[in-house]
Amino acid sequence: GHHDVRIVSATSPAAGMVEVHEVVSDGGGSKTMRPKEGGLTIAAGGTHELVPGGDHLMLMDLKAPLQPGADVPVSLMFDDGSSLPVTAQVRDFAGGNENYQPPSPRGHG
Repeated sequence: GHHDVRIVSATSPAAGMVEVHEVVSDGGGSKTMRPKEGGLTIAAGGTHELVPGGDHLMLMDLKAPLQPGADVPVSLMFDDGSSLPVTAQVRDFAGGNENYQPPSPRGHG
């Protein structure tokens, strides 16, 4: 687009929840997958690749097993309140052996 956008969340009928994740290295060879604070910013006129072992959307609490080759609808939610429907193709991936760091609890007020 003509201005920066930020993906702050996503939804999919295939999952109970979808998290925006990043993968970071601790410098000692271990990688940690965790929710990306503030979401993913895409520069005006630019692209941002979502890949295993890097920034990605994680479908969690799956409603049913996902089969390689299947198409899964995902709705990207932006910080301005707009959304964009996309279709993701399920691919076989063994995983990058990252540790998962759940989101930190947030205070109430």
